[in-house]
Amino acid sequence: MTERSSPTASLPTVAVLGIGLMGFPIGRRLCEAGYPVRAWNRSPDKAQRLVPFGAAVFPSAADAVNLADVVITLLENGDVVEDVLFRQGAAAALRPGSLVIDMSSIRPAQARDHADRLSAVQVQHLDAPVSGGTVGAEAGTLAIMAGGEPPAFERAQQVFQQLGRATHVGPHGAGQLAKLANQMIVGITIGAVAEALLLCEKGGADMAKVREAIGGGFAESRVLQLHGQRMVERDFNKRAAVTVQLKDMRNALSTAKELGFDAPITGLFEQLFAQAVDHGLGDLDHSALFVELARRNGME
Repeated sequence: MTERSSPTASLPTVAVLGIGLMGFPIGRRLCEAGYPVRAWNRSPDKAQRLVPFGAAVFPSAADAVNLADVVITLLENGDVVEDVLFRQGAAAALRPGSLVIDMSSIRPAQARDHADRLSAVQVQHLDAPVSGGTVGAEAGTLAIMAGGEPPAFERAQQVFQQLGRATHVGPHGAGQLAKLANQMIVGITIGAVAEALLLCEKGGADMAKVREAIGGGFAESRVLQLHGQRMVERDFNKRAAVTVQLKDMRNALSTAKELGFDAPITGLFEQLFAQAVDHGLGDLDHSALFVELARRNGME
């Protein structure tokens, strides 16, 4: 364990649980802003990357959170969040009055359950998933969708300001609903862009020029610009994995079922992303749905 030598007294101590693609740049930004950061990751070597920026690294999640004012979780899914908080002892180690900000993407029902269980031990909770990927995390321009009590949201603003733009969207679970909406739109739009560009290529048009031509019209979007460019360049290095997109589509469908809501478009794209995983594309960027659609059309 490496302790930070001179923490800034005016800033809250923040524990970051999960030092992966998003956790590392978020933890680094907090360190660089002067926050005392306590880090934990299941694979310790990933957490050690924060040591040069001033973070203290701990062998367990419980050790990391026991002196923290604010805890940020950036974990794989809701089951992992539950395991770390309630089975590995992190929740029991939290100080009464501390705040847990879950920035993982999980099901709204799970977020509400975690909030209730933390409230029972006098710990505040926000579900605050993000959009913007690793680029947004590095630049501090994430879109943060927060669900929970307004006082907890106001308390979190000091930390959120280092990471991006936060919007309070409703009670516990609402942040996760907003993230599901975001992921539905992103996943479906990736499919639309990929299918449209492939159609143009199949017909003999220059795919790069088509993307350029329709930019600025009603088809303009961040997905067309960023993911469309990746498709043109066949650059599917992972920023947000196909497996993560599939998880989010399945979480959306599970939530829709709980609410009695029919989501046929999301259902179709869940199947397409699942087929991409079945064909070995799971660890590529989610824009690699392009590859699955190309395969279906004999354009590999």
